[in-house]
Order: sequence, then C-alpha cells, then structure tokens
Amino acid sequence: MKPKVLILRVAGTNCDFETEWAFALAGAFAEKVHINQIIRREKKVSDYQILVIPGGFSYGDDIAAGKVLANQIKLKLWEEIEKFISQKKVIVGICNGFQVLAKSGILPFNSKQLITLEWNDSGRFEDRWVYLKVEENVSPFFKGLPEIIRMPVAHAEGKFLPQNNKVLNEIERNKQIVLRYCDKEGNLTGYPYNPNGSIRNIAGICSKDGLIIGMMPHPERAILKYHYPDFLKNEEKEEFTPSFKIFKNMVKYFS
Repeated sequence: MKPKVLILRVAGTNCDFETEWAFALAGAFAEKVHINQIIRREKKVSDYQILVIPGGFSYGDDIAAGKVLANQIKLKLWEEIEKFISQKKVIVGICNGFQVLAKSGILPFNSKQLITLEWNDSGRFEDRWVYLKVEENVSPFFKGLPEIIRMPVAHAEGKFLPQNNKVLNEIERNKQIVLRYCDKEGNLTGYPYNPNGSIRNIAGICSKDGLIIGMMPHPERAILKYHYPDFLKNEEKEEFTPSFKIFKNMVKYFS
C-alpha cells in the first residue's frame, strides 16, 4: 500500500501544494491537513506514516519564524508527535518546517530547544538557488544522491545556530548533518554561497536515527530538470533531479 503523508497546514503555509505533488509523484498518498482538523480530532496523526511541515510563513512569523507553530505543537499535539516518533515514522521539516522542528526541540535530539534558525547575516530575505554538499550521514533518505546538488532557498531566518559547541560537536559526531552550503566545486565557503551565514555551512540535519529531517533549502521546488533556472543551457538527460530521490527514498522506506 502507498504510505500516507500528512502535510500540516496552518495560516501562512504556502508550499503545501508543491510538497503534496512531489510525494504523489514519488508514489505516496499525500493529504493537506489543517492543524485545526487534528485538534478537533477530525484527523489523526497516527493514521499517517510521514508527517511534513512544509515551507511558508506559519502565522506570519510574527514572533519569530516557526515559533508560534512550534508552541502549538508542544501544547496541543505533543503526545501524538511523541508516539509518532516512537513508532519510527518519518517527520520532515522544510524551511519554515525546519524552524518549527528546531524551536519545538524535536531536532536535533527530541529534547528542549538546543538549536535555532536565526536572521540571515545579510539582514535580508535571500531567495535564489544554491549548491549543496550531501554529507555522509545516518539518514536513509539521502542515499544514492550525488555529492553536490542544487536547490532553491527562500528565507530571512535561516542561519543555523546551535546553543553551544557541545551541541554542534555532538551533531557532527553523530553524522546528523545531511547538507552543507557550498560552491559549485563543493568547497565550503562564505556568502553568497552560504546564503545566511550558517555555522559550519549547515543547511540541513537529521535526528540520531535519521528518520526526522530538517532542511532550509526547498527540494519540493526542484523536482524536475525544468525547475532549474538554467535548464535550457544544461544537457541534463534525467527528467527528475537528485532532490526528487529524497522523496522517493522516503516512500521506499515504507514499501
């Protein structure tokens, strides 16, 4: 059977349709569900195998990016989320969703908040394509990807910042870093290749078991070769991009 994907929506979510399409294309049954439907018990998190918090500006980022939704999850959905995690199901946070996972404490260790996504060093919204280095990591969802891939970013608060070096070093030691910003050759360098000033160029991380993923770049906006801004100049033979394989790997995990 196709795995069921819950795409969590709230006021301000704006990447839910792209995410739904990407998972459906990968062979899953994807459904957009508003958080109020879960709170009212019209839908149950436990009925799904994959939970996605997509990109956007949840609740307008009025307090801080992802903070309101993170608090809502902790106060109203925490028991369901804990059970979901204990059953070794998959959670994905993209851009604003990564901010939610960080500020709720779900990443990196499902504890209190130990990381954040801070204001970009440039002091402005960064919206463009970036190069990403796929690190050796514990997640099964990045297997088979080339070392360097491309995705777009679109955020004002994307600077990965740990509470201290102890947290950062533990994430490194556990091989929880899945993506780093880099240049075309794979070198870890500064702005503009690192669009936000993230510590150690970190663009995405996972949980210790690799089943919870948070990333600032948008894989759902880079599914087909035609999505690349320079696709007319490229000689890509494959219609689907390496980013699409992330979605395929998540679906394959349940098949």
